[in-house]
Amino acid sequence: QLTEHHELPGQVLAWRKLSKLKSTYIDALPPLVDERTGRIHPSFHQLGAATGRLSASNPNVQNIPIRGSEGVRIREAFIPADGRILVSADYSQVELRVVAHYSGDASHIEAFHKGEDIHRRTAAEVSGIPLDEVSDEQRARAKAVNFGIIYGSSAFGLAQQLGIAAGEAQETIDAYFKQYEGVRRFLDETTKQAKVDGFVRTFMGRRRYLPDLTSR
Repeated sequence: QLTEHHELPGQVLAWRKLSKLKSTYIDALPPLVDERTGRIHPSFHQLGAATGRLSASNPNVQNIPIRGSEGVRIREAFIPADGRILVSADYSQVELRVVAHYSGDASHIEAFHKGEDIHRRTAAEVSGIPLDEVSDEQRARAKAVNFGIIYGSSAFGLAQQLGIAAGEAQETIDAYFKQYEGVRRFLDETTKQAKVDGFVRTFMGRRRYLPDLTSR
C-alpha cells in the first residue's frame, strides 16, 4: 500500500492512475457483459450532451484509455465477434473545418483545399515566416492557439497551457485575429446574435439554448 507520507510524489501519482484504471475499467467492465451474448453492449445517447454530440454509457466506449502500456492492455480486452472487425474512425481537425466553413476565412479554406497542415500554416502566417521554417515547437503552439481561441480561451488560459507570460499570450491572440479576420468576425457575430436570440443553431437547425450567456 502506498501513502503520500512514505512514497515519492511520482509513485503516488502512478498508484492513483493505476487505481483509477482498475476501478473504472478492470473492475467495472466484466459485470457489464451480457449473459446471453457474452459481449458488452453500450448504450448510445443522441440527446445526452448539451452540444448534441453522441454520448455513450455502460460503458462509455468513447473514453477507453489508449495512452501508456496500461491503456493499451485495457483496449486489448475489446475483441470483435468471429468474422467481424472493429473499425476506428476519427474526423481530421473537424472543429477547424467547421470554423473555416462558418467564418468563410479565405486562408483557412485554402489550407484545407490544399491539404496543408493547418497548424503549421497558422504558425507560419502568424509568425510571418515561410512554411518550411516552422519548427515542431512553433507548430505545437499554433495548435494550442487554433483550438484554444475557438473554444474561448483567454490570454491567461493560453499562457497557462503554453507556459508563457500572459502578455505574450495576448500578443499571440491579437496576431492570430489580425491574420484571420474572418474567424474574429464569425465569433463576434455568433456571440452577438446568441445574446439576442438566447440560443445558437447547428448546421441542421438544432437549437442550443444559452440562458446564462448574459449573466455576469
